[in-house]
Amino acid sequence: MSTASDMEKCLAYISAHTQPSIAGTKPAVQRPSVTISRQSGTGAMVVADRLAEFLETHAPAPGKWTVFNRNIVEQALTDHNLPLDLAKYMPENRVSAIDDMLEELFGLHPASMTLVRETAETLLHLAALGNVILVGRASAAITRALGNVFHVRIIAPLGQRVERTMKQCKLTRKAALDFVCEEERGRKLYMEDNFKADIDDPLLYDIVLNMARIQPDEAARIIGEAVLRRAKK
Repeated sequence: MSTASDMEKCLAYISAHTQPSIAGTKPAVQRPSVTISRQSGTGAMVVADRLAEFLETHAPAPGKWTVFNRNIVEQALTDHNLPLDLAKYMPENRVSAIDDMLEELFGLHPASMTLVRETAETLLHLAALGNVILVGRASAAITRALGNVFHVRIIAPLGQRVERTMKQCKLTRKAALDFVCEEERGRKLYMEDNFKADIDDPLLYDIVLNMARIQPDEAARIIGEAVLRRAKK
């Protein structure tokens, strides 16, 4: 669940990256971004937060990293008209490239697709700006044409995910199982219906981590080191 402080961090990121002083300019080195796709109940948000801390500490050019989850993106879309605000401060050639990606993703689309398209546009702009970790909302499929983005899939055995959901949401085992399965169906359908992609396809991701025997700090380190190695190439 998103908190007020989460939203404040995301808006601070947007404010810092949408200043007139950078309008029409392109950074000398494109900053990396990360997408995290996850099975329900894997604790991916904890990993994302630890990853942001790791990258802030270990990146050659330290900078603030910000985690955007699906709830924050949609709330910010509603409250702050993010696609326009982000696009107008990016170099013209980058905006054109993103327009091309959106057209390839959607082509002509009905009005009912507006929110999905706006969310995709926001995710593309954020990923292109760099130093963001995008959790969920088919971000791997949406940003796969961007060369600066590293894609992660986080999985775990069903029993472990149900146990975690029971504790976190204070649910019975049956209710937790139903919750996990329903979220999995919803995420799979969202990816298939809107982006014609299979969320379980390992080829969508640069790394797949099984959290059965990995703690969040170790997962963050593994991902972070891989991101930094990719950024040096």
